[in-house]
Amino acid sequence: MKKSRWMFALLALLLALPVLPARAGDDLQERPSSAFVTLEPVGPVTVPVGGAAPLELRFAVGSGLHINSHKPNSDLQIPTTLKFSPPTDLGVGPVTFPVGQDLTFGFAPDVKLSVYSGEFTVKARMSAMRKAAPGNFTVHGTLHYQACDDRLCYPPKDLDFAFDVKVVRRR
Repeated sequence: MKKSRWMFALLALLLALPVLPARAGDDLQERPSSAFVTLEPVGPVTVPVGGAAPLELRFAVGSGLHINSHKPNSDLQIPTTLKFSPPTDLGVGPVTFPVGQDLTFGFAPDVKLSVYSGEFTVKARMSAMRKAAPGNFTVHGTLHYQACDDRLCYPPKDLDFAFDVKVVRRR
């Protein structure tokens, strides 16, 4: 019992401390936030009035990095979240994240963290209400995440994006 409390305290310390910025002269290179996570271009989504259509968002995590999954194994990890701002009469949901990979890292070799690395796809459904007007619309979204490498975690970031939705009359 004492060992698990000690490991939890060590993990809390290690997850909290690396977020501090590197000092000048440190051997850590500062990464531009665009190198953390990118979104593959989203083609236009066509949704019938009163209907729904699938939506897939393909994200890529930068080389040598991982981000916390949407359901981290620890309350100390910042979960990856996705928010949408659709126009009136359009909706997005439910949103389905992939299961994270349970990996260990040198800073806490006995603790498995649930993360995404490489590429991962988030799925959802776009819907248009029955009263929606046919036409072209833009949906805005934000992926909130915290990127880490095997030595440190960077401050949380937001990846803002937008994609087009075409609402069409049912045939």
